[in-house]
Amino acid sequence: MIRAGIAGATGYTGLELVRLLDRHPNTEVAWLTSENSAGRLYSDVVHGPWPIELIPLADALGRTDEVDVVFLALPHAQSVEPVRAFHAAGATVVDLSADYRLTDTDVYARWYGIEHAAPDLVDQAVYGLCEAYREQIRGATLIANPGCYPTSVNLALLPLARAGWLPPRVIVDSMSGVSGAGRTPKLPYHYVEANENLTPYNAGRRHRHLAEMEQVLGEATGRFPPSHITFVPHLTPLSQGILSTIHVSLEPGCTEAAVRAQMEACWGGEPFVQLLPPGAFASVRHTSHTNRCAISVTAVEPDDPDCTDLVIVSSIDNLIKGASGQAVQNMNIALDLPETAGLL
Repeated sequence: MIRAGIAGATGYTGLELVRLLDRHPNTEVAWLTSENSAGRLYSDVVHGPWPIELIPLADALGRTDEVDVVFLALPHAQSVEPVRAFHAAGATVVDLSADYRLTDTDVYARWYGIEHAAPDLVDQAVYGLCEAYREQIRGATLIANPGCYPTSVNLALLPLARAGWLPPRVIVDSMSGVSGAGRTPKLPYHYVEANENLTPYNAGRRHRHLAEMEQVLGEATGRFPPSHITFVPHLTPLSQGILSTIHVSLEPGCTEAAVRAQMEACWGGEPFVQLLPPGAFASVRHTSHTNRCAISVTAVEPDDPDCTDLVIVSSIDNLIKGASGQAVQNMNIALDLPETAGLL
């Protein structure tokens, strides 16, 4: 049985990790950390069936011999040193923050406003977009779990990038549930503020997740940046879920049928990517509370078979495929377990 530790267990992604690992046939939870609730039972904090005493991260750092894999669901810039400690102790580390996602530390500094404190570990980390980097993830001991928005966008656009069809300009409108902002109370995410409302934020080229989109798509195309992506995220009155609507104008011949064929070639055998049939549109309900990504492809002109102006819609659950589910999928691949274990 694989022993797992979760740092930051009382946040939304931490709670989903506990749920997934609890039902996983090959794992058991060794310890859970929380800075604000240390000493309390996890079952009292999250109202779930897990009477495990929460410990501070400092105590977990002294119990590295009790775990085989560690998931860090900590805020950005707080994972750097814990990752180093757990990694040095021989555990497989899956980091859910942004601290190891970007391969260029100068890019990290530009988007996150701080110098990276562990560039040596950045070189050892594998970016954990499972469907794109599966072979690199096998046997990896430090995995950077992707962001939620980049997961939805990159799974939709990577087939185009691999075919050389990614256009010079891409427009992405993404809608995210309130849980994407974390569990710490903030005014814009209070019920009265968010309910019956729809709010764009960090519109254009301001959101940090753009760096991940450009990194992954740039590797596929060999161009940096791979295209000019205008990204407009929105806060929606949903608990969880992401829906990304992507507008592309492609070269002649890159029709809906051609793009569908390319999507099938890339993702046809994937257990967690679903290409919807013609005429269907991906929705939040296609993927809610699952580790799936649902993708739809639609030509703008319905009666023109040669139309190359397309709308691609990608749906994921931001807490599962966009965070904790993909983290477990990464663990499964890295440790040579069935990739779908605990996730179906």
